[in-house]
Amino acid sequence: MVQTLFGSEKDSPGLFDRLRKAVRSTKAQLVERLEEVAQTGSSVDDAMLEELEATLLVADLGVKTTQEILGNIREQVRRRQLQEPSELRPAIEQQILRMLEAPHQETHQEKGAPANRSGSVSLAPEVIFVVGVNGVGKTTSIAKLARVYQAEGRKPVLAAADTFRAAAVEQLQIWADRLGVEVIKQKSGADPSAVVFDALAAARSRGGNLVIVDTAGRLHTKHNLMAELAKMCRVAGREVPGAPHEILLVMDATTGQNGLAQARQFIEKIGVTGILLTKLDGTAKGGVVVAIAQELGLPIRFIGVGENMEDLLPFSPADFVRSLFEA
Repeated sequence: MVQTLFGSEKDSPGLFDRLRKAVRSTKAQLVERLEEVAQTGSSVDDAMLEELEATLLVADLGVKTTQEILGNIREQVRRRQLQEPSELRPAIEQQILRMLEAPHQETHQEKGAPANRSGSVSLAPEVIFVVGVNGVGKTTSIAKLARVYQAEGRKPVLAAADTFRAAAVEQLQIWADRLGVEVIKQKSGADPSAVVFDALAAARSRGGNLVIVDTAGRLHTKHNLMAELAKMCRVAGREVPGAPHEILLVMDATTGQNGLAQARQFIEKIGVTGILLTKLDGTAKGGVVVAIAQELGLPIRFIGVGENMEDLLPFSPADFVRSLFEA
């Protein structure tokens, strides 16, 4: 999995500018408000900390994450490590960075994914399942994900395993045609596990070293659909050792804390390994990024910052925090 936001030195400014633009509303809601809070008094007292708490909650960091940050701030104040209101901003910046980095300590390579990261032929393709509820932008994100890997020199094959919704297959095919990648599909209503089987066979026979599986937009409360997804995982594991090597849960940043309950169900049922967060540019509550990392313990792999094909960026905690807190 891609580990940094930036590709080459040449590309860096454009990518960072797009990220900074995407979090502009969150920066105004969180960081600029922090500056205002720091100006409400001459010392870090209980009244200022109450204002800080409200600011963190409004930015959608969530109750648990907010309380942990406040607890650390209070401890620093007690030890006289933090005395001036002007020290609040850098202190919170460091805490947020630490929270975001924690789930990323275990790299994708350590999870057992195939070592192949080039365009060379692999008899054991890497397998990525993409899951999530309806309406989060899952199918479009899969196309954007395929583009990211194409840029790395990979040869992705897409599996249209959302056989419940004919429009999903058609949509995936349109995106695939633009990218020049192959889609493996069957008729509407077919067994999704059969699609996965065929996609893995096609990848092996045609030199594909990556299979990205689109799944039905499942309500996390629907037991039968979750059971079917578990079956797809078993089929993939029989065909390719260790598969699926990544299960990406697509979440909509605009749903904020409401999305965490759904995410917990997916984690419990199928073992999600990472998050693909869409529509980050469409919310002022980007603090949910921190809540996801802290409360779910999952790394955010990619963030969506727009509707264009190139608007899916590999997530870097350091770059995200810098885009928020830089002057």
